[in-house]
Amino acid sequence: MSKYSLEFKLEIVNRVLLGKDSVNAIAKKYEVDRGFVRSWSDAYKYHGVDGLTVKRYRYDGQFKLNVVEYMQKHHISAREIAAKFGVSSFETVLKWERIYYEEGRDALFKNERRQPKMSKESKPRKPKIDKTVPEDLVAEIYRLRMENAYLKKLNALVQERIQRENGKK
Repeated sequence: MSKYSLEFKLEIVNRVLLGKDSVNAIAKKYEVDRGFVRSWSDAYKYHGVDGLTVKRYRYDGQFKLNVVEYMQKHHISAREIAAKFGVSSFETVLKWERIYYEEGRDALFKNERRQPKMSKESKPRKPKIDKTVPEDLVAEIYRLRMENAYLKKLNALVQERIQRENGKK
C-alpha cells in the first residue's frame, strides 16, 4: 500500500499542471519530497490516473534493454524514462544503465542479481574486469591514473602543510 492516497497525488498533480506554483513550492506546502511531485506529475502526463496507481516491480531483460536503449537513442532523463515506461523508480533505470555500460547488454538478462549478505570475515571485492576487452583496459587505466593523481596531490598538500608548520616554529 502506498504511503500517499490516490486523491492526495491527484491534488498535487493538478496543482502542478495548473502551473500556478512551482514544484518546489508545492512540495514545501504539502510537505512532500519534490522528487515525488515530479515523478507523480510525469507519470500522470504519460499514463493518466493509472500512472499514479499501477506499478510493476519485476522487469524482464528485454524490457530493461528496451528502456536503456530508448534512453540512449532519445537522450531522455531517467526520471522521464521511468514515467514513460512505468518503472517504479528512476534510480532503477539508472542502475540498469550502469549495468548496461559496465557489464554489457547480456547482464540485463540475468535473473538474480542480488548479492549475498557479507559475513563479518569476508571483504568486499573489486569488480573483475575482462583483460581481453580494450574498453575495460582503457577504463582501468583511467581509474588508476585518477587514483595516482589524487595520491600525488594529497602527498603534495601534506608536504606543504609540514613545511608551513616547520617554518612557524
